[in-house]
Amino acid sequence: MQTLAIVGASLAGLSAARAARAQGFTGRLVIIGDEPHRPYDRPPLSKDFLLGAITAEDLFLESETDELQAEWLLGGGAVSLDAGSRIITLKDGSTLQADGIVIATGARARQLPTLAGLSNVFSLRTLSDAQSLAPELVPGSSMAVIGAGFIGAEVAAAAVSRGMEVTMIDTKPVPFAAQLGAEMGAVVAALHAANGVELISSATIEDFYSYEGNVTGLRLSGGRYVAADVVVVGIGAEPNIGWLAGSGLELGAGVVCDAMGRTNIPGIVAVGDCAAWFDQAAGTHRRIEHWTGALERAALAVRALLDQDALEQPAKPHYFWSDQHGVKLQFAGHSAGYDRLEIEAGDALAHSFLAVYYREDAPVAVLGMNQPKLFTKWRRSLGSPAKQAVPAHQAVPAQREGLAAGMEQPALVGAAVGS
Repeated sequence: MQTLAIVGASLAGLSAARAARAQGFTGRLVIIGDEPHRPYDRPPLSKDFLLGAITAEDLFLESETDELQAEWLLGGGAVSLDAGSRIITLKDGSTLQADGIVIATGARARQLPTLAGLSNVFSLRTLSDAQSLAPELVPGSSMAVIGAGFIGAEVAAAAVSRGMEVTMIDTKPVPFAAQLGAEMGAVVAALHAANGVELISSATIEDFYSYEGNVTGLRLSGGRYVAADVVVVGIGAEPNIGWLAGSGLELGAGVVCDAMGRTNIPGIVAVGDCAAWFDQAAGTHRRIEHWTGALERAALAVRALLDQDALEQPAKPHYFWSDQHGVKLQFAGHSAGYDRLEIEAGDALAHSFLAVYYREDAPVAVLGMNQPKLFTKWRRSLGSPAKQAVPAHQAVPAQREGLAAGMEQPALVGAAVGS
């Protein structure tokens, strides 16, 4: 392999470049990005950067020890690929032929077409998005967050800490249920309610009101009106794979890959938010939209690209974290299909606890809120045969009763345009 092209100048792309050099690739390394910036860290965009605690310079990921000797083609991006010949066409019309390709084009924020183009409607995915939104966090003004996913929740937490009146609207009965299950989703909902965020669940937006290009309010199903000086749309993301149409690659919910990131075309792998890797435990392809997946899986994909005989290695359990209202939420594994949830330590009502999800007495996921040390221990052992389920009688029944019956639920009036 003489030329390796990485399409996507994000964390996943940078991780792939680092892995290639670390694994002995000495040839030409080309990194293609559609943004003008070199790789930067995205999680702080909805936290410290939005609040002005850090600057753009603090976000950039390259270090002085990086010796990538790479060619950077930024500010345009790729517009098409002929997978058979491995020829990439760039936005400026130029082409690049490579012996190996890493696709790391990430995902983009999903939009609401009816609100597109209005000047006080924002999404948050890029540095440019955050730079546009940050000045709108003005004490005393109102914000409507459409979608109660983690980006929306983090923006809501940042805004309310600035003294804004925040309403979070979601289509689902309980936020975060897809990731955490309904019981723990209700715990996170209660955290927002306790900090002044109003959550309106099971609601859809039927209409909006505007004046001189700005949204002034939203009318929800059932007739509820929500006034807003600022609207943030956080209804999830969709993979940036449109440029691959007709390329010859198998596409689905993302670029379809095996458990090492290989696509259906030899010499091409995919990593990060655009890649749907095969999950052996679940027996299906999953697209993992989290920082650790972009960081850790790139090395596996590059190994499979550089060595056709590379042995398959299991990926680490799915992991993500979120900071909301001063609480660090950490989650590892997959909660889908769990049949029992136990509070192993702490108090869910106080938002400082560790919960373990079980399926047939095997732990399949773990959730921690302000329990970093205990969470880390469980995360390391998750999926290990040596980790035995804790007998039910050793759980904390009083706390489980509190979750089921004693927890005051936030007012859920309808819900939002999903996350």
